[in-house]
Amino acid sequence: MKATQFIALSALLLATVWQQLSFAQTSNPPDMVFVKGGQFKMGCAQAGGDEIPVHNVHLNDFYIGKYEVTVAQYRAFCNATGHTFPAPPPAGWYEEHDKAIKWQWNDTYPIVNVSYFDAKAYCKWLSETTGEKYDLPTEAQWEYAARGGQQTKNYTYAGSNDIDEVAWYDETTNEKGVKQVGRLKPNELGIYDMSGNVWEWCLDFYGKYSAGTQRDPQGPSRGDFRVVRGGSWYYVDDMARVTGRDGPKPTFQDFNYGFRVVKNRK
Repeated sequence: MKATQFIALSALLLATVWQQLSFAQTSNPPDMVFVKGGQFKMGCAQAGGDEIPVHNVHLNDFYIGKYEVTVAQYRAFCNATGHTFPAPPPAGWYEEHDKAIKWQWNDTYPIVNVSYFDAKAYCKWLSETTGEKYDLPTEAQWEYAARGGQQTKNYTYAGSNDIDEVAWYDETTNEKGVKQVGRLKPNELGIYDMSGNVWEWCLDFYGKYSAGTQRDPQGPSRGDFRVVRGGSWYYVDDMARVTGRDGPKPTFQDFNYGFRVVKNRK
């Protein structure tokens, strides 16, 4: 094969791979990764605070989004249902985020500025259009998947002890904004961006952990706040640990907040 033919073929293959990747990141339903259920210890004794007590959790099999839900995927939902698409940042936001670049709604970037209820509405629409049950991950499902499930290597972050390999956070984004999904190293299960890029809404109310062994837990039965996980492009590395957690009001919308979906195995 001549060098020019080899170069042309390589370019064609690369373009094909890129097209397939872009389709996976922009089409509905989202690309899913199977997570074999099992037992793990949830929380972190060294961190303390809201990450203790460390407790045993048993989970059944489930599927979780390979990527965070993207702008293109969420826009399709809004177009189909009339749900309001998020607004861009107001002028005052740039004063607080003085390093941020002018906001653009790029198709392969994670959707942001969505509340817990916005994320739930997307899940409801996805379930109705596919005939399968999609939802937000429980906090336990999220942490188990972020840790790598049964293939875990007990990393601090989702896929590595070197945060720069796996996460977009304040030092790697320079606080300029979110990044395209799937650009960094995935974790042990092949899931991307579970550390950094955007905080991800979870199903559970935010509250203290219980000490006893739990099976497929869904958190407290009531509360005023909902769990988010993973840290974001604007936050420090500590927030991107696989055990780190926070709990804003479910109505809260912010350019650090997005989500990914789960689907329970039939």
